[in-house]
Amino acid sequence: MGGTTSSTGRGGGTSLGDLPENCVAEVMLRLDPTEICGMARLSRTFRGAASGDGVWEAKLPRNYARLLAAAAAGDDSEEAAALELEAIPKKEVYARLCRRNRLDGGTKEFWLDKVGGGICMAIYSRALSITGIDDRRYWNFITNDESRFHSVAYLSQIWWFEVRGEVEFFFPEGTYSLFFRLHLGRPFKRLGRRVYSADHIHGWDVKPVRFQLSTSDGQHAQSKCYLTDPGVWINHHVGDFVVKNSNEPLNVQFAMVQIDCTHTKGGLCVDSVVIKPQYLAQKMAARTSSV
Repeated sequence: MGGTTSSTGRGGGTSLGDLPENCVAEVMLRLDPTEICGMARLSRTFRGAASGDGVWEAKLPRNYARLLAAAAAGDDSEEAAALELEAIPKKEVYARLCRRNRLDGGTKEFWLDKVGGGICMAIYSRALSITGIDDRRYWNFITNDESRFHSVAYLSQIWWFEVRGEVEFFFPEGTYSLFFRLHLGRPFKRLGRRVYSADHIHGWDVKPVRFQLSTSDGQHAQSKCYLTDPGVWINHHVGDFVVKNSNEPLNVQFAMVQIDCTHTKGGLCVDSVVIKPQYLAQKMAARTSSV
């Protein structure tokens, strides 16, 4: 009479810990990684299931081995050698890819979105081809703690504005959105408060900036907008591209130009180019205006 005897021999109803670990693992396959980590705290059985390779391999991109190799290639520490071992637990692979993995001398980095498992990338302004960047009358790199890379390219004034770049990478399958991260005005701190200088801002309301994107498999996108709203960082949406084969590297080229030489323009910070899965891009404060 009374409650069912638990597996420990004590009276009372069954508990979550009485569930078979393989059943718990099946449930975890339907959860996102943050939910899996939360459930691992419930009991020893849940913790064991949450550490299983089968659970985490299902959350990794199909080409995770290539991504891990890219992370190792960009890591000059002793840890890089350990990344080549096939025996590394898939949970550790997931955690490693969620870190900022730098490429090309630290001018690019990629990481795995902890929630959705999609690959994101940031390309520093120093990795871009910027017209006039070597002439300090026009451009300077200035320190900025709001940048992932701790400095940004700042334009004082120029007639011919052109910024181009490219990246070749083994992107996992999916749809991606590409943005330029820009700021009108020069941000800085005064008495501990964030302010910005509008001294050089001019010319962006005369003609729109044109954004372009193309891929090695023939995809094209473009947009254009006037640059407005000084004092805030804005992610200007260039366009989207689709990756169908994660085992082939995709070359993505992108640009922003305003080459109408009838007027000068200036007062612009160029931080980086950001590539994110479309599901994440829809959550970003993307800003673009059709004209």
